[in-house]
Amino acid sequence: MSAAAHVNSWYAASAPQIEDFPRLEGEIEADVCIIGGGFTGLSSAIHLRDKGYSVVLLEAERVAWGASGRNGGHCSTGQRADQETLEERVGREQARRLWDLGLEAVSTVVGLVERFNIDCELKSGDLHVASKRSHADELKAYAEKLARDYDYTDARYIEREELEQMTSSRRFHAGMFDTRARHLHPLKYALGLARAAHDLGARFYEDSRVTSYSEGDRVTVKTAHGSVRARFMILACNGYLDHLSRPLAGKIMPINNFVLATEPLGEDKARSLIRDDCSMSDSLFVINYWKLSQDWRLLFGGGESYTRRFPSDIEGLVRKCMLGVYPELKDVKVDYAWGGTLAITMSRMPHFGRLSGNVFYAHGYSGHGITIASLAGKLLAEAISGTAERFDVMASVPTPTFPGGTLLRWPGLVLAMGWHAMLDRIGS
Repeated sequence: MSAAAHVNSWYAASAPQIEDFPRLEGEIEADVCIIGGGFTGLSSAIHLRDKGYSVVLLEAERVAWGASGRNGGHCSTGQRADQETLEERVGREQARRLWDLGLEAVSTVVGLVERFNIDCELKSGDLHVASKRSHADELKAYAEKLARDYDYTDARYIEREELEQMTSSRRFHAGMFDTRARHLHPLKYALGLARAAHDLGARFYEDSRVTSYSEGDRVTVKTAHGSVRARFMILACNGYLDHLSRPLAGKIMPINNFVLATEPLGEDKARSLIRDDCSMSDSLFVINYWKLSQDWRLLFGGGESYTRRFPSDIEGLVRKCMLGVYPELKDVKVDYAWGGTLAITMSRMPHFGRLSGNVFYAHGYSGHGITIASLAGKLLAEAISGTAERFDVMASVPTPTFPGGTLLRWPGLVLAMGWHAMLDRIGS
């Protein structure tokens, strides 16, 4: 097949690969055609097969080739936007529903891993740290709010003295430790979902880029070498939507994020960086995030770009971020450095909805994709089968169009991100 190989990452080097799926040739039919082989599409395929629908999944490259196989591996609780922001946007009652769905998203990931016995290095705990003194006060207030208003006591505030026992970094002022959050090897998880969906009877086609589709009583989806006629269609393309739907493309912005993997550090050195083997992230707008691998490497994510081109020196870009947190790693070798494309929205909340009675979509996870995209597959299956209440909770969140749509969203975003990056560097 001519689909691109997985990017040269530690994930690809350490994940057992599955056999290639064929390219779509000729005309076929299904109840549901899914476009996109990432977390959204894979979870949708599983949950639709559970409900008895025949499923065809079309992937332009290969399963989990995009952000689903390249990301930081964090499975945070809640939504990407915090609960105070959601209360302002949609009201307290709807914000509570969104919070509960965010918790269910983590449980969905855990449930899929356990149900299909997916070996993806699933671990517990996330430590979110305050990069500025003002952020420490905000973290403390937020932990108190979650306990008071949402009955959530699994996240506790960490004073600086305790934080210094949990990590060797002295850059941070406080933290919030969430024991219900998880983290994992994303490519192993995605490929495990693919095996499960295929074993359940979903038909997968790789190297099958969709060129167009037409709506009607049945949707016709075309590729260069074939077509699918289906009762329903799911757009699960996220940062790779491109021209397939210009109205939807204006709601999201593809951006690139970057990750490195150090050489194995040994358990003692690795646990000096992250004592409890949890995932970690900071409170900057252009966020840094990191965790340990099963073989005691540091996996560190940082830096962004806003065009289709990746920087020529990804390692140098991310190493600078890493050394800002852990200067003691200045002589440590980096074995892998890679990038991936995700999609953000202006609201930092995912964009769920339907274009017609039989065309659905979910995308724009804004860095919260493992959990919410896994949940999206469940909610999409519910909506297609006629029970859309929970899907509509997610779809009801307002998603503004980027100013200027797809034409002007890029320069606008660059200006906005440059402003926030400057704010990250100043103040306390």
